[in-house]
Amino acid sequence: MAKMKDMKVLVVGSGGREYAVARALKKSPLVSEVYCAPGNSGLDQIGVKQLDIAEDDFKGLKDFAIKEEIDWTFVGPEDALVAGIVDYFHAFDLKIFGPNARAAQLEGSKDYALRFMEKYGVPHPRYDTFQDAESAIQALPEFGLPVVLKEDGLAGGKGVVIAEDQETAENTLREMFDKGQKQVVLEEFLTGPEYSVFAVMQGGEYRLLPLAQDHKRAYDDDKGPNTGGMGSYSPVPQLSQAEYDEIVDQLVKPTAAGLEKGGYDYHGVLYLGLMMTEKGPKMIEYNVRLGDPETEVVLPRLASDLAELVDANVNDREMPEVKETDDAVLGVILAAEGYPKSPLKGQKLGAFPAEAGIAVDYANVKADEAGDLFGNGGRILMVRATAKDLAAAQEHVYSYLKKLDIPQTFYRHDIGFRATGKKYQD
Repeated sequence: MAKMKDMKVLVVGSGGREYAVARALKKSPLVSEVYCAPGNSGLDQIGVKQLDIAEDDFKGLKDFAIKEEIDWTFVGPEDALVAGIVDYFHAFDLKIFGPNARAAQLEGSKDYALRFMEKYGVPHPRYDTFQDAESAIQALPEFGLPVVLKEDGLAGGKGVVIAEDQETAENTLREMFDKGQKQVVLEEFLTGPEYSVFAVMQGGEYRLLPLAQDHKRAYDDDKGPNTGGMGSYSPVPQLSQAEYDEIVDQLVKPTAAGLEKGGYDYHGVLYLGLMMTEKGPKMIEYNVRLGDPETEVVLPRLASDLAELVDANVNDREMPEVKETDDAVLGVILAAEGYPKSPLKGQKLGAFPAEAGIAVDYANVKADEAGDLFGNGGRILMVRATAKDLAAAQEHVYSYLKKLDIPQTFYRHDIGFRATGKKYQD
């Protein structure tokens, strides 16, 4: 077990998720130094050192970890995991938190994940996988409309289209194959609320983090294209204890058992994206890392030490129990105008007034020579509020956002509405 202020840790990635992870690790009494590669300019505000090493430069990251005697590395983004950063670090006897390349295929390929669910008895939507557009188009009548179309490979949260009509379905399938997808998955369209469950896996053992719900569509009232996520909140009071127990029994436990039986040696976070349907919980997708923006609202609700949990995980010691606070956290993404298709860059962010209960998590930002922060495209940052309940957190975050004047940005006005019943349209 690490001693007080003894550990040096490295976080790989640059977004709001990595900002939240770095902040949580920085607060730990076990950690003396947190580095982030490449990180973002907002990290200066919380005393985290950024490194000029790209997240896909495995050799550069490995060399830094050896030179600086890093105790362990925490990998944020899925691309590095699917590309095998964990296997690469293990070849040099370096400790790293995340699944190996084989296990990362659970996110790297939708077809692979669905076959895993089928094999190990995890309830999932009816599906079929196709290698060309015409075969997929011929199969559309079997699925009816609307139908869910998924690019098989990684797509940054933007490779899923719900086609409401035949023309959209056909055009989307042709577009997906035209841009180089080797496989596309067709899935039956299910209805029901979606939830995000995060499990810290250690072989077949796991610890569950606080539950969250995110909002994928770009605009209010769940309109517009899918995004990486426009806001999130935790806890999720509209999910009953009985439903939560059902999720654990029907989805989490068979997934953990499958990982063990399949010899995956899974160390790291497994995200279970699920839908609560009339026929019970169904697995929609696995991600092999923390979700973004859920991380930004889940980690502040931990009453236990994230660094202690990760240190036990990578050193194969028994993981401590996860404790959560009674607080509610709700966060809203401020995105660049044009996101997700063609986001604008260069918005001057200015100073954010300090306010008790409000925090800003920076994601796509860049500093100029004077140290001023500017938007750098996509999801720029999250404004989040911590309060005694979600209604209070929601009200606080939207009253704060209203005071900001940042041109060429937008945000949703209804994050948390499923829990509170309230929307804050201007």
